[in-house]
Amino acid sequence: MTRRTRLEQAEHIAAAEARLAAGETQRAVATEMGIARSTLRDWCGEVPRGDPPTGLTAFARTPEGIDWLHRLVLAAHFSITLRAAGGTRLVSEFLELSGLSAFVGVSDGAQHALNVALETAVVAVAAEQRTALAEGMPARAVTVCEDETFHPGICLVNIEPVSNFIVLEQYAADRTAATWTAALQDACTGLAVEVIQSTADEAKALRRHAETDLRAHHSPDLFHGQHEVSKATSLALARDVRRAEAGVAAAQAHWEAERAAQQAFEARMPRPLGRPPAFETRIGAALSALVAVEAERDRARERQSEARALIRELGVLYHPYDPVDGQTQPVERVAARFTDVWTRLKGLAEAAELPERARERLAKAERLTVQWLATLAFFFATVTARVEALALSPELEAAVLEQLIPGIYLERVAARSTAAETRHRVQAASTALLDVLRRADHPLQRLAPEDSARVEQVAGACADLFQRSSSCVEGRNGQLSLHHHGRHRLSDRRLAALTAVHNFHIRRPDGTTAAERFFGRTHPALFEELLLRVPLPPRPRRRRLRPAKLPYLMPVAA
Repeated sequence: MTRRTRLEQAEHIAAAEARLAAGETQRAVATEMGIARSTLRDWCGEVPRGDPPTGLTAFARTPEGIDWLHRLVLAAHFSITLRAAGGTRLVSEFLELSGLSAFVGVSDGAQHALNVALETAVVAVAAEQRTALAEGMPARAVTVCEDETFHPGICLVNIEPVSNFIVLEQYAADRTAATWTAALQDACTGLAVEVIQSTADEAKALRRHAETDLRAHHSPDLFHGQHEVSKATSLALARDVRRAEAGVAAAQAHWEAERAAQQAFEARMPRPLGRPPAFETRIGAALSALVAVEAERDRARERQSEARALIRELGVLYHPYDPVDGQTQPVERVAARFTDVWTRLKGLAEAAELPERARERLAKAERLTVQWLATLAFFFATVTARVEALALSPELEAAVLEQLIPGIYLERVAARSTAAETRHRVQAASTALLDVLRRADHPLQRLAPEDSARVEQVAGACADLFQRSSSCVEGRNGQLSLHHHGRHRLSDRRLAALTAVHNFHIRRPDGTTAAERFFGRTHPALFEELLLRVPLPPRPRRRRLRPAKLPYLMPVAA
């Protein structure tokens, strides 16, 4: 027996009602449509559950109404379960409260089956679109950010930070270098990409995976170094400030008590016989003690402020181009600035008498300096090689290296800055560099359009090469944890669906998805593709009346 979809049923109902209104018999209409007369009678006589508006009931019986209902229910599932980390029971509640339960089954079984179909379709559509986009993809050398997360099993996450495209996101039995390498190679099958740099923490497996297996450069995450310095200093210095403030409060109270005692003594009438207490000496001593502890409090606050400023300084100085004027920062200059920061931090640790554990954390963070400087050297060497491959004249090559790439890089930095003052200052430096290149008399303006586009493309790729943070992976791990909290375990299918939604659905303000930025080509809208594959849930069942529950103490007839 052929089972027709709700859309097909609606089309049959619309055609049958038109012919019945023209005077044809129900039997003749059913026979010509190839369905049983009883089936047609049930379809035409169906009454929605509850008491929905008459107009909505009539609309829901039409093909257009079925399409609208399909989109609405699927949008609820997509937004609540795949975007907001909710469950199917929230979808059922939405359908109940909105009144759509009159047309759609809201039982746990019906909604769970629809959700499974949705996840399966999302994974299938994403796989097809990835394969289609990968065909003819130009070869690319990329940087990746890598990290593991746990919910509760080990989940390997690898993201290309420029496009924010998730290259790898899957569960694994362990997190060894061999497992990482095998998983990434499998994820890159069919993609014309070469990983030349990995930004991650200092886990030994990740370093071996990048440097030995992939023969790529390993770039330590700046945040982890700053975090070590923060853990070494923040707690101890905050404790010193609290202790000093408590000492100031106690000294203040003692000084005020001495002054109050003097005033009380002088107010007594008549005054006691004998020599009066040495109030001036006591008050002077209390005041001296107060001044001393206030000075110690100020020094503790200054040490705390200095530590915070030095942590920020690590982020300010770790750039290939100076954010102030866009000038190239040689590795030697950055190394000297790093040395100054570590020297001041060590002096601060001595002055604050930080414990040995804190000093060890500072030493651990300082050891990252070698890798940070190596990342700068790798960046400058790669950029120089790419620009030389353009075969430009020395004048144009200098303009690209000293103005175009720094200007684009600072524009990227400004876009990521959260403080308005910093953002405006860095953007002004970027604009100053790029405005010179936009003048009509500049040699770059005399290039052919195709050559100019190629130079700009290479310069943009060079500016994106310096990746000092794996925050995109950390943010993704936090997003996954929200989904994990609601379920305590994510199935492989759901994890793959969440990855697909991230890559092929979420759009930036410029309207592009991560996949479009990564592959450089557009793709059909994911949700529109799902509408073609995921069926509408069944109609609501007619609820059977249940007998009333009798009170336990109701007397039984004799």
